[in-house]
Amino acid sequence: MGMADDFKEIERARDLLRDAIESLKEGFALYDEDRRLVMFNQQYAEMNKGVSDLLKPGLDWEILMRETARRGIYADAIGKEEKWVSDRLANGIQFIQDYELTETDGRTYLVSVHPTRLGGFVVTREEITDRKQAEIEERDGDLLIRKVLDASSAVVTMARVGDGQLLYRTPAALQLFGPTKTAREHYAHPEERADFVTLLLADGRVDDFKLDLLDAKGNMFPASISSQLVDYKGEEVIVTSIIDLTVQKEADALIRQVMEAYPAAINMTDAETGEILFATPDMEELFGPAQSSRSYYANPAERQRYLKELRHAGSLKDRRIEFVNARGRKFWGADSSRLIEFNGKEVIVSNTRDLTDELAIEEELSKQREMLFQNEKMSALGELLAGVSHELNNPLSVVVGHSLMMKEEITDPDLTVRIEKISNAAERCAKIVKTFLAMARQQPSKIEQVDVASVIETAADVVGYGSTSGDIRIKQKLPVDLPAIAADADQITQVIINLIINAEQAMTSSGCGDLIELSAEAQPDKGTVQLTVRDNGPGIPKAIRARIFEPFFTTKEVGEGTGIGLAFCHRIVLSHNGQIRLDQTDNSGTCFRITLPAAGNRSSEVDEPAEPISPSVNLKALVVDDEVEVGELNAEILRREGFEVDVVSSGEEAMNCLRTATYDVFLSDLNMPGVDGRQIYDALVAHFPEMLSKTAYVTGDTMGQKSLELLRDSGLPYLEKPVSPSELRHLVGKLLAEHKETADG
Repeated sequence: MGMADDFKEIERARDLLRDAIESLKEGFALYDEDRRLVMFNQQYAEMNKGVSDLLKPGLDWEILMRETARRGIYADAIGKEEKWVSDRLANGIQFIQDYELTETDGRTYLVSVHPTRLGGFVVTREEITDRKQAEIEERDGDLLIRKVLDASSAVVTMARVGDGQLLYRTPAALQLFGPTKTAREHYAHPEERADFVTLLLADGRVDDFKLDLLDAKGNMFPASISSQLVDYKGEEVIVTSIIDLTVQKEADALIRQVMEAYPAAINMTDAETGEILFATPDMEELFGPAQSSRSYYANPAERQRYLKELRHAGSLKDRRIEFVNARGRKFWGADSSRLIEFNGKEVIVSNTRDLTDELAIEEELSKQREMLFQNEKMSALGELLAGVSHELNNPLSVVVGHSLMMKEEITDPDLTVRIEKISNAAERCAKIVKTFLAMARQQPSKIEQVDVASVIETAADVVGYGSTSGDIRIKQKLPVDLPAIAADADQITQVIINLIINAEQAMTSSGCGDLIELSAEAQPDKGTVQLTVRDNGPGIPKAIRARIFEPFFTTKEVGEGTGIGLAFCHRIVLSHNGQIRLDQTDNSGTCFRITLPAAGNRSSEVDEPAEPISPSVNLKALVVDDEVEVGELNAEILRREGFEVDVVSSGEEAMNCLRTATYDVFLSDLNMPGVDGRQIYDALVAHFPEMLSKTAYVTGDTMGQKSLELLRDSGLPYLEKPVSPSELRHLVGKLLAEHKETADG
């Protein structure tokens, strides 16, 4: 039992030893008298990662050294591994205290070797990488600061607090004071140094302390010193910068000369009286040769408010003040000021900038931001309109097509009149839908040379015909030599009509105003024409002027207005690369100004004459449209031109037809369930290339990204729904003519 207890005690002691070794923050390894590894802790393994795979009890120290050298762990062993190992083996194991080893990965260790009484030795390692880096940075920092100060012309000294012994001085300080031993020798009056040091010890810093000093020749001169207590290598020292005020007076004269030549409006004024102590030429040019800054202010009371703010804050940055310039004109300026003490007086040093141009730019940027804001809202509205228009296209195609065909067929006068009304209403709806789509695309449907006077007269006639307000006059003021504009006549006419109707409604509901004036003028320097719609009605309240072009914003009662009229106007004008703005400068009535690009020498776009469909037997067409009524309508139009027509309602059926029959014309919808326009085009390219020159699209969706990409990639002609019979005949005629040219060529 006694021996067993002894073994347990030994094991417990070993466990305690291992636990103690593992708890060390240093790496620890024990080697025996044969220099073989007995035990080590995890820290030792971490610090020897390069050979950690070898660290096992029994490892020979020589093998460890050789493998360490072979693996290039230590920078000083690379290239001379054998000598490095030989040197360590030759020295044997001896007491080594705090030996630094640097590995190739940049880590540095403090290594100590302690021989044991039994012939072995203990190795301890401590990583000091961060400490070494800090020492290097501190040393480099001290060296850098010393180099900077040595290269500086500043007079700087560093001295002990107690005896004033100088620890460092810049070359300029050595030149000024000579090779003195202590800072005490620099002071003309010892009591001044005592006062200065007392103040410094209390506050830790003293700025601009005035006293007399002695130069290298013993001559007394006035100086200003600024000092701070700092810790330097564990000792509190005084770092002092000295300014010779004798030189400063010369510098003041130079500064004044420089300031007078500096291209900025700067002055110094007595804070209390406003007396001008100094002003640069630019300041005098801005305000004139004034005696007091009080004359600068448009509002005399503003200077008192400005001075109160300045005294409270000590300095002001770009404070806006309305001034009066040398010509007596008011302007807004930005004043940056600071209060200083000068010759015992409270003085304002200020710089003034004329903001006239800057404010004009800000106003223009604000207009541009507002325009961008309106564009974003109109884009959202455009998406909505595109969706609504797409849904209306198919039924409108049926109404327009059938009404036009009936118009061509019926000879009865009474029926002709009724059909004419249906046809006109349907075409009007179709035009509205296409206008919606043009707005959604942010571009006009058709740009051509447009006579401004004709557009204005048409708008006035349309409104006058439907107006119920007989007391409101519409006056036109149009010069005879107005240049044409590049525009879509229908859309610009709609804009003017909308503005006139808005004016009429405002005057009728308020009982104020009886005149709407339509005018235009050329702006040759800008290459534009400006149209103006002005009334003498109640005007637009200031509170809502910024919102009038917002979609769905209206002040009318529910059911009386949608809030999209002016938004449409804004969108249409913008799509013409023009501008529409509310001009309320005279605050009477309402005035809208529309600026549009002049047409220049651009020739008018003339509709291409319709290609006649050459009479021929055996002409055969294939029509595919998932809207059965639309497909049947298009087929009926072609049958009347002598075509034999196959009508299908899906892309799959169309492909089957192409496989079993030959066609002279193929009209396809774009967006269909299953096989759509893109798949039809791919099939034509792959299997029916001869049909590409005979194919065109008839679609109600030219807004979708996929549709746009297909139309661009294929290059095939297309018609946008709703389609009139004449448009379809024209398209088919072109297809037949172009195919014939290709075949003949």
